[in-house]
Amino acid sequence: MLILYSRHDRNSFVLLPFSSFSSRTNIYIHFFFSSSYFSLRSIMSSHPPQNDDNPRELIPELCREFYRLGWATGTGGGISIKKGDIYYVAPSGVQKERIRPEDVFELDATQNVREGSCPVRAGLKISECTPLFFNAYRMRNAGACLHSHSQHVVLISLLCEKEFRISHIEMIKGIQNAETKKALGYRDTLVVPIIENTDFEKDLTASMAACMEAYPQTNAVLVRRHGIYVWGDTWQKAKGMAECLEYLMELAIRMKQLGLPWTPEEK
Repeated sequence: MLILYSRHDRNSFVLLPFSSFSSRTNIYIHFFFSSSYFSLRSIMSSHPPQNDDNPRELIPELCREFYRLGWATGTGGGISIKKGDIYYVAPSGVQKERIRPEDVFELDATQNVREGSCPVRAGLKISECTPLFFNAYRMRNAGACLHSHSQHVVLISLLCEKEFRISHIEMIKGIQNAETKKALGYRDTLVVPIIENTDFEKDLTASMAACMEAYPQTNAVLVRRHGIYVWGDTWQKAKGMAECLEYLMELAIRMKQLGLPWTPEEK
């Protein structure tokens, strides 16, 4: 018989045989039907993608993960992955946690749906983010681009005027310089530019492109009161940098609440 074992941290669990425990061991036994500290559903939804090379499988898997993180709630957010000369894009205006592989669009370099590749489900539309994804493809030769509606990202866009700047935080090392492709250092200052929101997503295309021209080292653009676009050479790099940016922006909000500076120059 296997049971869930947690000795100190109730958020950390291992499976051990029942025979492994003695009467003197300080343990917490949590049953699957108790949701106090453990969720079977969260384990099952956090398994890795079945096929890292198949964007049709990857996009629904990643959208479910982004939904769980709060990046793609209320049908918002999205992701696009390039493979060869095909651009795979999540559909627009649908529940991101319920996207299926057959719902994913295949586009060519002109943003047109490839012949014979329309989704099976009727009524699906190409993501409204598509022109902005293609900014990353055309201007940065990206392999993937994602769009998040994270609350931390939106709050940062309200706290900063033109740029988000932070340094001397270890997680900055997870962000690349888009020009050199080298990771930033602990003492480097991460700079993420901000553009103003518009009524329609497609109307952000020109201002995002201009911002990318002005900030050739950035892998991300914040949209005030809206969200963030993050891209990378691969979907793994785009996802990894998005996670680091989320961490840094959430941390920055807490630092602001405590009166702590984001950079040494603010002291």
